[in-house]
Amino acid sequence: MIILGLGSNLHSSIGDRFKNINIALSFLESYKIKIIKKSNFYETPSYPNNKDPKFINVVSIISTILPPVDLVSVMLFVENKLERKRNFKNEPRTCDIDLLDYNGQVINFKYNKLDFTVPHKELPQRNFVLIPLKEIAPNWKHPKSNESIDLLIDKLSNKDKKSILKIEKY
Repeated sequence: MIILGLGSNLHSSIGDRFKNINIALSFLESYKIKIIKKSNFYETPSYPNNKDPKFINVVSIISTILPPVDLVSVMLFVENKLERKRNFKNEPRTCDIDLLDYNGQVINFKYNKLDFTVPHKELPQRNFVLIPLKEIAPNWKHPKSNESIDLLIDKLSNKDKKSILKIEKY
């Protein structure tokens, strides 16, 4: 199972946070990446600066024949098409696409001077990944720790569990 996390906390010239994510998914599909399942939208405070605009996030299960490096190349291209800027870490952004899991493999690589770790190293602490992921893959287990999605969610702080809002609007 290949899993992507998508987020947006800024409008682009194309649209609002929701539209940015939907357009990103459409762009991915134009590169022969099939969207198998997509979670509902979830809103969370920005991290680490809660004063930045709130994020809208989804998690999606995809299918592709692309190897991880090529998939990341497409993901970065899509982020760029949606006007993503990379000036400093954790800044607000129009589109963020993370490769969360690639068929249960543990992979580290560099692409365009960026370091990639799969599964994403911060995945176990991210409510905006775990809760939408449970919605679409309730039996998923972390490839490194073999911990269930339920256990990972249980380990989240109460603040993290309460600070995520499922958005029914879209």
